[in-house]
Amino acid sequence: MSLQPVDFNLLIGATQWVIVFGSFIGVFLLVAMATSFPMYGLAGPGRVVAGALHGLGEFLSPSPRRVYAIAMLTYKESIRKKALLVFVVFAVLFMFASWFLANPSDRPDMQVRNYVAFVFIAINMLVLPVVLLLSCWGLPEDIRIRSLHTVVTKPVRRNEVVLGRILGFASVGTLILLIMSTVGYVWIQRQVSSDVDLFCRVPVYGDVTMIDRTGNPGLGVNVGDIDETRSFIEGGTRAAGVWTFPLNEKADTIRLESRFEAFRTFKGNMDRSLRVRYVLVNEAKSLRVPLPTFEVDEFGTNETEVARKQTWTDEQTLKTNEVDIYDDLAVTSDKGTYGALVVHVQCLDRSQYLGVSQGDFFIRLPDRSFATGYIKAVIGVWLKILVIVMAGVTASCFVKWPVATLLSFSVIVIGQVARGFLDKILSGKQAGGGAAESVYRLLTHMNDTATLPENPLTSTLQLFDHGLQHGLWMVKFMIPDLTSFGMSDWVARGFDVPWQGVMLPSLAVTFGYFLPCLLLGYFSLSLRELEAK
Repeated sequence: MSLQPVDFNLLIGATQWVIVFGSFIGVFLLVAMATSFPMYGLAGPGRVVAGALHGLGEFLSPSPRRVYAIAMLTYKESIRKKALLVFVVFAVLFMFASWFLANPSDRPDMQVRNYVAFVFIAINMLVLPVVLLLSCWGLPEDIRIRSLHTVVTKPVRRNEVVLGRILGFASVGTLILLIMSTVGYVWIQRQVSSDVDLFCRVPVYGDVTMIDRTGNPGLGVNVGDIDETRSFIEGGTRAAGVWTFPLNEKADTIRLESRFEAFRTFKGNMDRSLRVRYVLVNEAKSLRVPLPTFEVDEFGTNETEVARKQTWTDEQTLKTNEVDIYDDLAVTSDKGTYGALVVHVQCLDRSQYLGVSQGDFFIRLPDRSFATGYIKAVIGVWLKILVIVMAGVTASCFVKWPVATLLSFSVIVIGQVARGFLDKILSGKQAGGGAAESVYRLLTHMNDTATLPENPLTSTLQLFDHGLQHGLWMVKFMIPDLTSFGMSDWVARGFDVPWQGVMLPSLAVTFGYFLPCLLLGYFSLSLRELEAK
């Protein structure tokens, strides 16, 4: 399966954050005002507003010294709780991992993938549970043994307690991560064979469309592949995949790399793979420059060096011409500094099919060092640690540690696993409809793809599901999207971690949840009874 990043739009993300955060504040104030009437009468809403303004004033004037003192206290408490004993398990894993991972018959790229995947799986499985338990147990344990009572009697504000706890637990997780990632990097370097080069490709992905066998825009052939993002080009016809790559810098040669999949309808010549051809196209200038035909490496990469000056022979006039990629073949585009390069990918073997997806074909820029991609993947784990710490500390401000642990773990699982399911429901692509419609289909034994009968009951159920979608939209953005935090797969496959599609959304999610978590933790701790029951 190929990696296919989707560029993150920071403006749209910020707009959604403002809408969700503003809605959350509005609902919180309305509920607080409604519950204040039975307690304070008509003066209740005024007291709620005064308390909110008082909290805002405390947020705008925190004391760095008090926050630092609480953070250091949290750090020392975590060390005394033997949090660093996790290194013992980590060391044991690395002592014997090579016995099970080393396989001389594996290709070099598979060896690197196995080693990198093992290192980051070990780091995630050991670091994340530790910081989750520490952050969820910290405040409830302080309340139980009444050590927090000594702190709150001093001129320490509740938001400073929450912020100090977050920074303290995050520092513990950062220390553990730094040591483990350093050991893991050295271990990978020692395990990989000396004749294997470690590097990170820098791909430039383009937009892809398909041309059917008649030469008209259409869809690729569906051969039943499990990867729904992959389409298949019918060989020996006019069918093709059309990639449009942005050209952001000039170079004497352009390096094209692909990882296509071959699908055979008959055995054919098993000593030869499918034949593929690239065609550089500029429809406006009626230019179609075919590149040399090559055979697809079904289990590896296909690399093609394209010179800036191309000499080609017109198939109709048999006239030899010379064109420049940037001056003649580049088409007008707002995505690239020098326009865009359009490449048609054709399969030349009749009755055979070439499987392609957006991430299977790209322009390869000069490689970056393996250390660069590795550090970015470590940053992804660190950002996930911060999100887990914020969720755990916030939950521990209003519930006890067992419930806080369960709540934080549920948020993490939903943010990591269930994001695709939520997207399908909100986009209407989920078969079976919403909750009410699904219950109706279950009770009536109706298939999820069958059309609902038109009657008042089904119309009411669909209207009810439509109303639930608005609330589900807010829930989707209230739960952190952790799908982009797993950056190790890029490094394991030999790619640099892209900024726009992976790094930026991870940073945006982390910083976007900081203020809501701090705010919720502050008011929850302010309203909570600190006496242990």
